[in-house]
Amino acid sequence: METTAVKQHAITYLVRQARRPRGVVGWMAGWVFDLRPSNRQRNKWAVSLLDVRPTDRVLELGFGPGVAIAEFAERATHGQVFGIDHSRAMVRHAARRNAVAIRAGRVHLTQASVAQLPSFGAPLDAVLAVNSVGFWPDPVERLRELRRVLRPEGRIALVSQPRTPGATRDTTVRAARELEDLLTRAGFTGLRVETLDFEPPVACVLAINPGGTTA
Repeated sequence: METTAVKQHAITYLVRQARRPRGVVGWMAGWVFDLRPSNRQRNKWAVSLLDVRPTDRVLELGFGPGVAIAEFAERATHGQVFGIDHSRAMVRHAARRNAVAIRAGRVHLTQASVAQLPSFGAPLDAVLAVNSVGFWPDPVERLRELRRVLRPEGRIALVSQPRTPGATRDTTVRAARELEDLLTRAGFTGLRVETLDFEPPVACVLAINPGGTTA
């Protein structure tokens, strides 16, 4: 019984660290995420789907170790790249990865919650969130707020790779449908789904902001 309790405590702790990495363990979690080739490939694939242009202003929500932020910076060479993450450990990790672009004033990383978006100064062209929507409070309202900071015809990409034990292709299909429903309820249009053939597969749901404000 005691062994089971210890295992359950360890699992709970690891899940908490995955959701909000903190301290030395949080830093190590970011390092592990950074080293996994599948995570890096998944993030670069998601960025490629947003068709980022050199002058674009883009935002990533929950940027983790900053892989997608770096990819955005390589594409938006004359634009601005913003990132928010509620983990101080991840902000530090991503800041080291993107130090040159930060010093050049092209990348801006903030420790913040999706429920309290900072000011971005001007409308955004594209938004990305990878495996984070499930942690958002009231995700439909959060998506409506993102519509307010996106320019008309701005793009959004929500990515999900289910990590539950026994996850399959069907699990990914269901996750994609849930993201489509959230985006539709928030007023986004032009939805399409792309899939990356991992185990389990990765789904990316893309959509367009039909206007600058919510209905």
